[in-house]
Amino acid sequence: VQLQASGGGLVQPGGSLSLSCTARGSIYQIYDMAWYRQAPGKQRELVADISSADTSNYAASVEGRFTISRDNDKNTVSLQMHDLKPEDTAVYYCYADILPWDIGVKRQDYWGQGTQVTVSS
Repeated sequence: VQLQASGGGLVQPGGSLSLSCTARGSIYQIYDMAWYRQAPGKQRELVADISSADTSNYAASVEGRFTISRDNDKNTVSLQMHDLKPEDTAVYYCYADILPWDIGVKRQDYWGQGTQVTVSS
């Protein structure tokens, strides 16, 4: 099982970007999915998460500006980011709690490779 993220890039303050992440491989069930970010010199922090029942939660710093969504048929989680600020600059990582089909492989956490988001004028 692998998570493949796409999107990100350079945007001016006030702009918008979208991130997408697809879980690929032998998957039986995906539970929570989420986006985390890590800025230089800081710890990785939760940006938003979404349950298999579509219940979502957001960090206070992004509430009202970011929207997380998922497509269970496509095993995809997305993050729509609006009104971006310089402090949103970070490497963004997707996360998923997955139970693979493979016999003997337990339910576990999976991480994407990270994608850079830079907000600068």
